Amino acid sequence: MPSEPMDQDVDADRYRAPALDKGLDILELLSAQKSGLTRAEITKRLGRNASEMYRMLERLVARQYVVRSPEGDRYSLSLKLYALAHLHPPMNRLIAAALPAMQRFADAAEQSVHLVVYERGNLLVIAQVDGPGTWGISVRLGARVGLIDTGSGRVMLAFQTDEQREHMLAEHTKVKGEMTVDGTVLDADYRQIQEAGFSRKDSQQSFGVTDVTFPLLGPSGQAIAALTCPYMRRIDDYVAPSVEEVTALLMEASNSLSMTRD
Repeated sequence: MPSEPMDQDVDADRYRAPALDKGLDILELLSAQKSGLTRAEITKRLGRNASEMYRMLERLVARQYVVRSPEGDRYSLSLKLYALAHLHPPMNRLIAAALPAMQRFADAAEQSVHLVVYERGNLLVIAQVDGPGTWGISVRLGARVGLIDTGSGRVMLAFQTDEQREHMLAEHTKVKGEMTVDGTVLDADYRQIQEAGFSRKDSQQSFGVTDVTFPLLGPSGQAIAALTCPYMRRIDDYVAPSVEEVTALLMEASNSLSMTRD
């Protein structure tokens, strides 16, 4: 009686789909690249014919699974596969994994915290935990948050490839009340956030709030989500954790949820 692995090999060979295999090979190759690849590099690494790689890349670009660099000479993955995954149980697994860490943070920091993911040009709040005190500020679960003028958005943008950032900004549409920000200011913010590994600055939506944001990084080092605490400082006699202590706690939470390779 044939073994199960042999049966699987026979079935895999019987139902081969060469064109599909080529497309999947390209997607899998690009998924491990931080800065994308040229068509020549893709062709060489996959050992394929240049003309068939050209046709396949053009179709993947047309279907928005792959994006070209502004110069048109490099290819990288778009967020389409990531967006499709939001419709699938992996999103539920991300929320299930994040909520315990978020609850531990909220209890220790005595502040609220929310988790956002990129969705069609802006951000979507997919999990939110209130602090344990009698007062605080929080962002509503399911709310759409601006990509440009929030700590969450800038952190999400900072930890992307240049090509992916261009794609996200091209998809962006303003949410209610969103401020216009100069491109040079954004570029400077991206560099500062990349160097620091997080963002901590006054909220551009509310007075008296300091937004502290860390990325949740995927295996390739790109942000798949962002964890934000809208920090509010106590001014009465109660001694609550400082913004520096809250930042350290949020870094611990985000590190526990990130998937970067050693």
